[in-house]
Amino acid sequence: MAIPPFGVAFDLDGTIINNNDYHIKAWQEFYKKRNLPMLTKEEYLKQFNGKTNADVLKYIFGPDIDAASIKSLTDEKEAIYREIYAPDIQPVKGLIPLLNTLAEKNIPMVIATSGIKDNIDFMLQHIPIAHFFKTILYSVHIMHGKPHTEIYEKAAQALGLPPNQCIAFEDAVAGIQSAKSAGLKTIALTTTHAVNELAMADKIITDFSEITFLQLQQLVHI
Repeated sequence: MAIPPFGVAFDLDGTIINNNDYHIKAWQEFYKKRNLPMLTKEEYLKQFNGKTNADVLKYIFGPDIDAASIKSLTDEKEAIYREIYAPDIQPVKGLIPLLNTLAEKNIPMVIATSGIKDNIDFMLQHIPIAHFFKTILYSVHIMHGKPHTEIYEKAAQALGLPPNQCIAFEDAVAGIQSAKSAGLKTIALTTTHAVNELAMADKIITDFSEITFLQLQQLVHI
């Protein structure tokens, strides 16, 4: 079997789906129930986006929060998120055509997310794309959240290719740092951050309609 020219890892939140405003609203509701100061978008982007819920909850409540509390609070917050996002969920523009093109070219693909299984299942119920991916890596598969390199090191292993022959699609600064440090090429989507905040990515796009198979091929050979 021919070795593919490259492999692709997709982040989920803010990349496959443009949902970070809904995560912000869910966290704000979570804060409101506890009479915590209102979470701002700026704080979310700096401290929350791309990171595991365990890391976020340690940021909110301190490093000594126990595993049982992390599980309970995660379940509470993510239930709020799914309830408010369900009526609006849809893939980022151009995603499905790109997945079809990559599949036709036998390009291996994985999802690499800091999210939890319930949210992944929720997404797949509304956007049935699981068949495109060799595997889905998520929070239970890693000890260290983004910007640590662990998830993208594992993504390259799952793709069966050296990191420099893999491309990561990301929206979060922490995710771009993770992928770049692991040796992957990175393409940033402007769903969440301004262009200037994504400058370390190898390429920046608004959505998947702005990328072609040829451009992906060229990126891994830079």
